[in-house]
Amino acid sequence: MDVHNFFLILFLILISARILGELFARLGIPSVLGELCAGILLGVSGFGLVEVNDVLKILAEIGILLLLFEIGLDTDIERLRQAGGKAIIVALFGAVFPFVISAFLAYYLFGLTLLVSLFIGGTLTATSIGITMRVLKDLQKEHSEVAQIVIGAAVLDDILGVIVLVFIYDYAITQTLSLTNTLNTTVFILLFFLLAPAVAHFTSHFMKKFDEHKKVPGFIPTLIIALIALFAYMSHLFGAPEILGSFAAGIALSRRFILPFGMGLQHDEVFLEKVKNAITPIAQMFTPIFFVMVGLSMNLKVIDFTSMFFWSLALTFLSIAVIGKYFGAFLLRKTSALKKALIGISMIPRGEVGLIFAEVGRVNGILDDQIYAVLIFVIIVTTIAPPFLLKWLFKYEEG
Repeated sequence: MDVHNFFLILFLILISARILGELFARLGIPSVLGELCAGILLGVSGFGLVEVNDVLKILAEIGILLLLFEIGLDTDIERLRQAGGKAIIVALFGAVFPFVISAFLAYYLFGLTLLVSLFIGGTLTATSIGITMRVLKDLQKEHSEVAQIVIGAAVLDDILGVIVLVFIYDYAITQTLSLTNTLNTTVFILLFFLLAPAVAHFTSHFMKKFDEHKKVPGFIPTLIIALIALFAYMSHLFGAPEILGSFAAGIALSRRFILPFGMGLQHDEVFLEKVKNAITPIAQMFTPIFFVMVGLSMNLKVIDFTSMFFWSLALTFLSIAVIGKYFGAFLLRKTSALKKALIGISMIPRGEVGLIFAEVGRVNGILDDQIYAVLIFVIIVTTIAPPFLLKWLFKYEEG
């Protein structure tokens, strides 16, 4: 891509995201949906002005990691720890139920191959923490008990999603259900899962100490961006670099580092405020790029709305996608029905995580155009509908 063309694309993304985000906010609609719509209009579903490319993917990933870093800065560590058991219940049910039921129905009810059925199940497994947390942040609910449970469950969801993807992709290549690569990848992921928080807290303390003696301004944002880049790379290595699912591993594991990294800075409120002031303007610029990229990746033109087979598949898997996440929250005890509903709806968005699964399947010839269209439809509905429901339910809670 020519440099001047990239600058034009970046201009279109930033301006359209800002305008539509502001417009939606003024209409009482979550601004994140305005940014998603900006991507849909700019991409293949709309005017076709912008194509997804590797440079935009990198900028988008920086955006989501900065958003999660901000979430980490504001996350109540004690409340997150208390919500740990509930988060595990929500994550496990929300991952296992959609995977098993959708794969079962795809194989036995619709007569699809085992590989395609497994890919459908995998696509419906993970939650997009970015979509949900942006909505909660916009609604100023990122400190709520709902947010703490959702953070823990969605991060665990990401990890489970990566393991599922490794397992399915290995089967696609070897045509056997060998557990070797899956177990190796799982061990690497768990190792990273255990080490990342400790390294993150050590790094946060080092940053505070060094900042007191620095001679050159701009140390805080420079170090944060540098560490995001380093740990995104390291998490890729801890994933499964020999398979295409390593990109998903990079997303899941780098997020596992970024959240505790932000939390580790909370011990000094003065320094914490200094970090927020330094990083917020950068996050506000990069974060919308991520949501525009999600919209760019949604191809509405592949969907044949006149096909009855499409609708039978789409409505079946959409129901599973919603039920699997929504009812997982209702297994929680000592939690009000309204909070259960808020947690369940918060876990529904598939967003970029589902798109990664679907794209891996399409690129490797596992999913044909019709199945791919069904998954895109499910991902779009589960991404766009929950923000409306969350805003409405939180108003009801306040009332």
